[in-house]
Parts: sequence; C-alpha cells; structure tokens
Amino acid sequence: MIDVVEHPGTEYFSPARSFGGVMAEYMAKHDDFYLFSPDETTSNKLDAVYNVSSRAWDLPRTDFDLPESFDGRIIELLSENTLFACMVGHLAAGGTAIMTSYEAFFSIITAQVLQQIKFLSQSARVDWRPAYPAVNLLSTSTCWRQDHNGFTHQSPALISTLLSLPSRRANCLFPVDDVAAESAFIYMLSSENVVNLTTINKTDQPRWLDSHQADAQYSAGGATIFDFVSDEQPDYVFTAAGDIPSREAIAAIAILRQDLPNLKFRFVNILALCYNAIGTTDHQLTPDEFTRLFTPSRPIIANFHGYPETLRSILTQYAAPARLHVHGFEEHGSTTTPFEMLSLNHASRYHLALDIAKLTGRDDLIAKYQKILHDNSAYAQAHGVDQVKL
Repeated sequence: MIDVVEHPGTEYFSPARSFGGVMAEYMAKHDDFYLFSPDETTSNKLDAVYNVSSRAWDLPRTDFDLPESFDGRIIELLSENTLFACMVGHLAAGGTAIMTSYEAFFSIITAQVLQQIKFLSQSARVDWRPAYPAVNLLSTSTCWRQDHNGFTHQSPALISTLLSLPSRRANCLFPVDDVAAESAFIYMLSSENVVNLTTINKTDQPRWLDSHQADAQYSAGGATIFDFVSDEQPDYVFTAAGDIPSREAIAAIAILRQDLPNLKFRFVNILALCYNAIGTTDHQLTPDEFTRLFTPSRPIIANFHGYPETLRSILTQYAAPARLHVHGFEEHGSTTTPFEMLSLNHASRYHLALDIAKLTGRDDLIAKYQKILHDNSAYAQAHGVDQVKL
C-alpha cells in the first residue's frame, strides 16, 4: 500500500515486479490459485511467487533447478495452447489463476480465448450455471521494450481482437505504473465471467499514483486527469493508455511547456478499455464524463500501447474524428534502442509535441523536434544507445 507519492514521476519501479509481489501474497493466502507461465516467470520479474510455491514437476531434478515439487502451483510449459486449456479447466473447477506470456505470443491462443468468451456468454443464460472466475491474462515483455529480441517479439494483436468483440466480456487494462499494476491484480482476481488482459512492462517505469488513486480509476470509468501535470481550461488534451505511452505523453507536455509557455495542457490517463468504450465492462465512461475529462471541443493527442486505429475507433464513440490525433504501434521495429523504437512508430514525446507544433503553425519547433529525432536515430545506430534520455 502506497499512501502518498510526493513527487510523481521521479522514482522508478518495475510494474511486473510489483505485480509479482502482490500475486505471491495472494497465492500464500489462497491454495486454489495457480500461475500458468510458458517458462518465463523469472525473466518477466514475477519470481516472487517462488517464495510461496514451486514449479509443478514430477521428473528428476538437478541442483541448479528452481524450486520444483509434485504439488507446485506454478505451471511452466512452453506451450501457450496447453497452458490456457489447463487454466480454463482449473477455473471451471472453481479455482483462480493467471496466465502470463510475452505479449507477441499471446496471439497463439486467440482462438481459444474467443471460444471461452462464447462459452461465458452462453453460460450466463443458463440459470444453474455458476459465475466463473475471470480468465486473467498478464502480458509482459511488450512491443515497446523488446530491445534484444526485435521485430519477431513485437505484437499487441490480442488487444485489438478483444476490443473488437461485441459480447462485452473482455477488459483490456493498462496500468500506468507499479502501484496501478497491483490494483489491476486485485481487480482481475475479483471479477467474474470476463476475460481480463493486463499489459505491463517489466522494465523500471516512473511511479505516478498512490494506491488510493490507482484503485479509484476503476470507479471513475477507467480514465483520470493527472492534476499534477494538468492545467485548468486546457488548450490541448493529451491522453494515453499504457505505461510507456503515458510517460511519453507527460514528457511531451513538459517539452511544450518550455517551448510554448502560453498554452495550457491536460493529461488524461486511460486505465481500461472494453468494446467501444473507455472503462471496464462493469463501469464504462459515459459521454458526459468524457466531456468533463476531455473538454467539449479541444484537440486530443492520444498515445496508445497497441495499434492506433484500435484506440481511435473507441475515441470516435465519444469525440468527433477531427479532434483526434492518435499514435501507437505501427508495426515498425527491430532490435533497437528504447527511444528509437518509439520514434520508428511515431509514438515518442517529440512526435506528440510535433502535433502541437503543426497545429499552432510553429515551423521553428517542427524543425527543432525533427532534428532531435534525426540526431537520436543517427546516434542510436552508431552507438547502440539513445541520445534522448528516458
């Protein structure tokens, strides 16, 4: 429990490591909780669970193996299809669970997830069917920080699939920091009859929220103004869903405050998305709430963890398309540096700032930001690190 964050954005923590910590605490108290993971528990920084349970294993062991036992509740197997099938069976028996995977490989189980959603939709119509624990998926090692694996490991495709389903039985959660990641875990394990896909990074990211603020995002319709970086009556509204996209949007505002001090800005963090709506299936943002957060008419600069058109299609349910300038993953990438990855997909802080420079007709700032982007690209290629500090 983090009661106060005195200086938002100045301390860095791993959302995945925090998620693993609260998951271990839950596992210690609930004997029916299992973690299903395709051999990536440690690399995804979720290894706190080894302090509570062990890997399920019934073959000979060696001294260098991680904790293993016949009755372990950490199921590691390099087959997403098999893991998902086992998890769904465990849920049907009344247990609780989470399955984790590298983001790019969650699409392997897309058909199984869709069939499970159909089952949940039909079972809800049968009186004698019980409520089922949520199918909880944790996506880590995401497209934005595949520095070493490269393009093959970059795909947020499952997000778009789930958000396209009219059944309204899927939530996509994008905790903005380590504290919000812990709140996401609590939400996932308390929900029923839905599929929850939570996307976080394992690398250290800025901490923005305290526990009370993170918890309140769910009852607020999945979107919250960050007061510490926002002005009253803004000229432009920035918004983002995802920890790294949010960091870039907030950084863009800081850049613009220096270069365009007469303008006012607001940042709205989006925690959750569901079919055609901001928020979760049980609490969606209303049009009136959207207007309060995003103003009736100001331009909206959006940054998204996944494909831009996925977020754009949801935002157009609330706002006129002409207001929207949406950035996100554009299927560009390689084994490259973190900022260059953002730059290749036009989702960096300077690309967001470029939107404002263009809207305000500031050719000098356009040239300035483009030069910074060009120089960083050349530097990253030459030295293997970014010139822009994240």
